[in-house]
Amino acid sequence: MTKMIELLDSAIDAHGGLARWREIRTVAAELSIAGGLWGVKGHAGILADVGYEAQAHAQRATLLRFGAPDRKVQFTPDRLELQEASGQFIEARDNPRSDFIGHRAETPWDLLHVGYFSCYALWTYLTQPFLYASPGFICEEIEPWHENGETWRRLKVVFSDSIASHTREQITYFGADGLMRRHDYTVEVLGGSNAAHYIDSYQDFDGFKYPTRRRVYRRADDGRPMPEPLLVGIDVRALRFS
Repeated sequence: MTKMIELLDSAIDAHGGLARWREIRTVAAELSIAGGLWGVKGHAGILADVGYEAQAHAQRATLLRFGAPDRKVQFTPDRLELQEASGQFIEARDNPRSDFIGHRAETPWDLLHVGYFSCYALWTYLTQPFLYASPGFICEEIEPWHENGETWRRLKVVFSDSIASHTREQITYFGADGLMRRHDYTVEVLGGSNAAHYIDSYQDFDGFKYPTRRRVYRRADDGRPMPEPLLVGIDVRALRFS
């Protein structure tokens, strides 16, 4: 397990506690995902009404109603399968990350590109900040950040090589209450685009405090968000842990 530093420890406690998280095996969400990214990639509206079911401690997930009520995606970092809702095979891609080599922000995506990106990103978001206490993660508190009249503590996290995510090094910002406020990263599969990802509208779910609203913008070189256009907007309608 990663060495628990004070900021990570307090953040995990604020979101529900590590002991409670270790009891959880699965997380399921009902979501609406929009924003300009999907139109640029040729798939506007594909994630407007989706379900997502994942293992909490292993990177395996299913994205339901993927562009159609009778279609789903089965995800692991090494293989992606597009299936009918019944489980009947449609198509698959092994080593899906390699299919993004040479992509830029404006490069069109096929369905499996969208499925891979969505599945790994949602898994990261729905396991934060507990994920950071997993084996192979390295965490370090860095200088605080001042925004909107608040001071946010920041945690630099180097992800384990075994986890598919935007990039290995990411930064999460925490408010005085220990809850996440912002998440910064570079999106490798978008050709290295820098993102500022805002997190708010917390609710209580099964003993956890979780955000129900996320908004992602481009990030300028000075760290400030570029308010237009909205790249990705995620709204959580329901969340269940078991």
